[in-house]
Amino acid sequence: MPPHQAVLYDEALESLQIKADGIYVDCTFGRGGHSAGILQRLGNSGRLLALDRDIEAINSAQASHFSTDPRFSLHHACFAELAKVTTDLGHTGRIDGILMDLGVSSPQLDTAERGFSFMREGPLDMRMDVTRGLTAAQYLANVDEQELVRVLYEYGEERFARRIAKAVALMRQQQPLQTTLQLAKLIEDSVPFKDKYKHPATRTFQAIRIEINQELEQIKSALTQAVQVLAPGGRLVVISFHSLEDRIVKRFIREESGRKNNPGKLPVKEQDIAKGQLKKVGKSIKAQPSEVQQNPRARSAIMRVAEKI
Repeated sequence: MPPHQAVLYDEALESLQIKADGIYVDCTFGRGGHSAGILQRLGNSGRLLALDRDIEAINSAQASHFSTDPRFSLHHACFAELAKVTTDLGHTGRIDGILMDLGVSSPQLDTAERGFSFMREGPLDMRMDVTRGLTAAQYLANVDEQELVRVLYEYGEERFARRIAKAVALMRQQQPLQTTLQLAKLIEDSVPFKDKYKHPATRTFQAIRIEINQELEQIKSALTQAVQVLAPGGRLVVISFHSLEDRIVKRFIREESGRKNNPGKLPVKEQDIAKGQLKKVGKSIKAQPSEVQQNPRARSAIMRVAEKI
C-alpha cells in the first residue's frame, strides 16, 4: 500500500475492475493513495485523470513521482466539474471507472491552518479550495441566525442548533469569530448536554464545512455526470463518511438501477417507463476491523458500487 493511508484501498481497487488499457478518474486525488494503486494496475496505454479542488493537493502531486508519469494528469477542479474535464480531454463516454472518496481528507484535518479541526488552533477557514469562496469566519460573520439554525440542523443533525446559532449571533455583536478553538469553546458553552463519545463541536464544524464548500450539491452533480461520462460496463465506486453523503449515493444508485418515474398502478405502457442507466453491484462495503485499528477514520467509511448498463 502507498505511504498515504487511503481508506478501503484494496476494496476500492478491486471494485473498479481495472483494465490495463482502461481510462479511469480519481475525483478526489487528496495525496494520491488510491491514484497510486490505480496506476500500479494500468499498462502503458492506460490513463488516469485525477481531480482535486485543493491547491495543496495539486502542489503536492507536482512535487512527487506523479508529475513524471505520462499516463497521469491532474486537474485543479472540484468533482462537479467531472464532465467538463473529461469532455475537454475527449474521454466522455469512454471512462472505465470513477472513484469518489468523499468528505474532508486527512491532510486537511491534520493541518491546523486549514481550520477544519476543532482540536487544533487555527484560522476559521474550512475551504477545500482556498483560492475562492467565503471562509467559515466570513460566513459566520454574515449568515442570518435562522439560516444558520437550518444549516446546523440539516447538515450537522445538531439538536442544539438554535442554542448554538443564538450564541454565534450574540458573540459576533461583541467580537468576530476568527479561530477554530474560539468557535469550539462557544459551542461547548452553548450545549447543555455532552455526548461522552463525541466532542460538542463535531456536528457544527461538519455542518459549516458542508455549507461553505457546497459538498452535497457537488456530490449530486458529480453522480449525475458520472453516468454521462462512463463507458458501458464502467464502474462507479463511491466512499462516504457520514449519513448525509451516503443517503445521496444510496438513493442515486437505487433510482438509476431501477425504473425511474414508475407511476405504479396507473395504466402506462412498458416502453413509457424511464429506466435507469446503472446496475447496483453487491452490498455496501465497510472497513475491516484490522483497517479501523490502523486508521480510526475508516470506521465511518461506507462504499457503494454501481456499473453502467
